[in-house]
Formats: sequence, structure tokens, C-alpha cells
Amino acid sequence: MKSINRKFRYILPVAAIGTFLGFSSCVKDLDTIPLDEKELVSEVVFGSTLDAYSESLAKIYAGLALGGNKGGDEEQDVVGIDGGSQASFLRVMWNMQELASDIAHCCWNDPGIPDFNHISWSASSPWIKGSYFRLFYQINLCNAFLRETDEGTLSSRGCTQDVISKVKVYRGEAKFIRALMYLYALDFYRNVPFVTEESTVGSGSPEQIQAKDLFDYVEKQLLESAEEMADPKPGFSENYGHANKAAAWAALTRLYLNAKVYINVEKNTECITYCQKIFEAGYKLEPVYADMFKADNDKSLEMIFPVRYEGDQTMTWGGMTALLCWGSGDYQTETNAKGAWQGVRAKSSFFNIFDREDGKAQDSRMAMLRLDGTSSNEIKDEASFKNNGIPVTKFYNVNKDGSLPPSSEAYTDFPLFRLGEIYLNMAEAQLRAGSEANALKYVNELRERAGISSPLGKLDLDFLCDERARELFYEAQRRTDLIRFGKYTTGYNWPWKGGVEQGKDVAKFYEVFPIPSDDMGSNLNLKQNEGYSEN
Repeated sequence: MKSINRKFRYILPVAAIGTFLGFSSCVKDLDTIPLDEKELVSEVVFGSTLDAYSESLAKIYAGLALGGNKGGDEEQDVVGIDGGSQASFLRVMWNMQELASDIAHCCWNDPGIPDFNHISWSASSPWIKGSYFRLFYQINLCNAFLRETDEGTLSSRGCTQDVISKVKVYRGEAKFIRALMYLYALDFYRNVPFVTEESTVGSGSPEQIQAKDLFDYVEKQLLESAEEMADPKPGFSENYGHANKAAAWAALTRLYLNAKVYINVEKNTECITYCQKIFEAGYKLEPVYADMFKADNDKSLEMIFPVRYEGDQTMTWGGMTALLCWGSGDYQTETNAKGAWQGVRAKSSFFNIFDREDGKAQDSRMAMLRLDGTSSNEIKDEASFKNNGIPVTKFYNVNKDGSLPPSSEAYTDFPLFRLGEIYLNMAEAQLRAGSEANALKYVNELRERAGISSPLGKLDLDFLCDERARELFYEAQRRTDLIRFGKYTTGYNWPWKGGVEQGKDVAKFYEVFPIPSDDMGSNLNLKQNEGYSEN
């Protein structure tokens, strides 16, 4: 890992950021949260100029793309897990959302991977531990930044009003990232340890916040951050990669769409409100669906908030490298990716979602399922994908015009939020609120973009659940969607769910992940989620 993503306006080598901020390069047990000041900010020289503040914010953003300062096990942020995979925010989130669903399957036997395939994990899963620790590492970075950047402190350091105004925007971005991490914590774990910039450092183990209170906190923080961040500016600019108001609005649409699951309250009207604000901000659908997932997608007017990758400046085995390299070696030359990993393929259940749709022959999204690369859609042998399972090539490390980026390292940005999702969020909120006609408009626009000429005349929730899979597959949302539609644990099965080839129902408690046993053993304030052992 050489340096932080150079598409950011502020540039500093990652190793230098680690030294500059005084990070210990590890998070042990979460009894260290909030982390000791010596671990976070003791070596920071925050002065009157903007440099230290922008560089500190850069480390926060880097944690979404990288596992540490050098990409692998060296100088990783979280120790005790694999720095190139389990410490990576994007790769772990993807596994928890897609492998643990009807979309994808991994043939590797790494500890914890078969558990996702089978929905049979426990509190000792290294991947769940990696997700949990990564979320709280990011939360702690944000807390430390916010503690050092209130207006009174900035004034006491002699900062000019111009610097104070710019840091206020940075504070909005840090609040947004923290709220986003807590949103993932709410979705994955529900009731978690809770710390903010107001928490007393080194005062003992944090208390556990309940889902309703965490929902309210995330909502409040997203609303506040939207007020402080920059206005939306679709497309590439010097601030591309920074969160802006539209990123907070997009996160709010997800929060409200899942409110019934999280707190048993419908928030469809609120979801509609923030979808509309995004529509009015000037974002546009990418004319060709596949172009949204290519190396120059940083220029797309559809991109709302990405996880950024810039070739050899953001080298890691997690993140987009994994998404580009998974699949069949037959297609690696097309994607300009390093190596033929052949670890992940789509399940027949995902193919069936396309197959039962009337417009499948025209649907350009279905072409990303490479049926020409398999002799059987069914995964008969979990240990090898040589002749079974479906290769998928959604993400391409080539530009729209067919040219290649400078190297085979990942240049394709991951769309954490894009306009296509907001169309579907709006459609679902409208449909659940009783307005089928309004919902149809947004679904038909997406289907037209995919090449389907015949518009739908009617829409129900089952079809919309399928349409979300067709539009958003491999974008780390499927598990959450299936839970919201009541299809996750019982009544709808897919291959290898429950550990059997034909699939079977599993216990409802699997709708929430367990708090890792490491933290249960170190923080006596925590109560384990229902169905899981304390250890």
C-alpha cells in the first residue's frame, strides 16, 4: 500500500498518516473503546492551518477502502484477523450481505465462509469479528476527529474563519461516516456498544444502546451532517469521493425503508421525502447499465457516494480487487484484473430470479451471468466450481470506451449509494404507502435502461423484491432486502441454505448477527443477541 487514494483532494502517504495520527495500528478487544487518546491523537499537531484536519479526514475515508496502512497484514488497523480480507470494510460487508443470501456462493473453506453459505454462523466467526471491529474502528476515528475540531478549540488554535468554515464541512463528513457505520451496526447487530465524541476516554466499558435509541441517533446525525456538508455536485469534481448532502439523504432513505424491521414503525413517507430531494439534486441514471460498474465510473452522474479505488495507490486483497477477481479465469483478460480466483459464483436461485421475468431476453443485466462459462447452474460440489455455479462479471476494470486503466490493480469504484437504488427505494416506499402507479414509474425507468421495451402494467412486493435483485446484485444489499420482504429465514429457500443442497428454513434469530465473543468476554455491559451463545 503506497498512499491513500489520490482521487481525494488531500494527499498524504498512508504510512505517514498512521504516524501522524499516532495510531497503534490495532484494535484489540472493544473494551478499548473509546480508544485511549494516546492511540488516536497524541501525536497529532493540530494547528491553525487546514493540513492536519484534511489529512485526518483522509484516514477516515481510507478505512472504507483499505484494511490498514499497507493493505495486507502489515500495519493493519485491526489485529487478530486477516488484514487483506477480514479487516476490509467492503469485502466483509459484501460477504455478510451476498454470500448469506440467495445471490452468491463461495467455494473456499476459510474459517467462517461456509457459515455464510449455510447461514450457520456463531459469535466466534472471524468475519463477523472483522466487520464489528472495523465499524467501531471507523466510529472511533470519527469521534477523535470531532473531539479535536469544535469551533471553540479551532479558535483557540488561531484558525482563521476560512479554516473554521472548511473544517465545519469536514465535521459534517465525519458525522456522516460515523452515522453510516452505526447504520450498518444497527442492520447487522441491532444493539451495540455506544460511544460518541462526548464519551470519556478510558473510563471503562461502554454501555449497550438499544435499536430504537440507535435508530433515533443515526437519524439525527444524518440530518445534522446533511446541514453541514457541501451541496450535491453530480459527476467528477475535485471533491468527488467526499460525502455531500445527497449521501446523507441516501442513507436516510435506507434507514427509513428498513424502519419496520429495525423499530417496528413504518417510515415510508420520510423515505419518499429524501428520495425526492436526491431526484431534485441533478443525479441522472447512467445510460448503459454496465457502464456504472467500469473503471471510469467516477465520472458517472448516477454515483452518489463511492468507496474509492485508484490502482496501485490503493492495493488490497479486499474491496474491489476481490470483486473484480472472483469468478471464472476465462474472463480475467476482459476485466484486466489480477489472477483467476474462481472463488465465488452465483447460485441457481439468482438465475431463477431473471428466468421467471418476462423481459429476460432483453435484460442487459442478465448478460452479466455468464451461462457460457458453466456446464451446470447448480452448485453440486461446494469445494470446487470447475464445472458448476454461474460466473458473474458485473464489475469491469476497463473504461467505458474499452481502454484499460494504467495497471491491472482496481480502478473501479464501488457504488455504496447510486441513483438506481434510490429509484427502487422510492418505488418500494410508494408501493407500501399504497401508490402503485407512482411506484411503477421508477421501476419502468430502470427496466427501460436495462433494455426491456415493454413497461410493466402492475407491480407487487414479490416482483419488486425480485427487481431489486436484478438491479442491485453484487452491491451488498440482498440480505437486508430479503429480511425486509419477509423472505430470509423461512418460506423461501435457495441452494445450500441451512447446509443442505436443496436448501431449508433456518431459525429466525439469524436475521441478526451475533456480537463477537471477543467483545462479550471483555464488556460485561453487553447482552448477546437472542439465539446465540455468550461465547
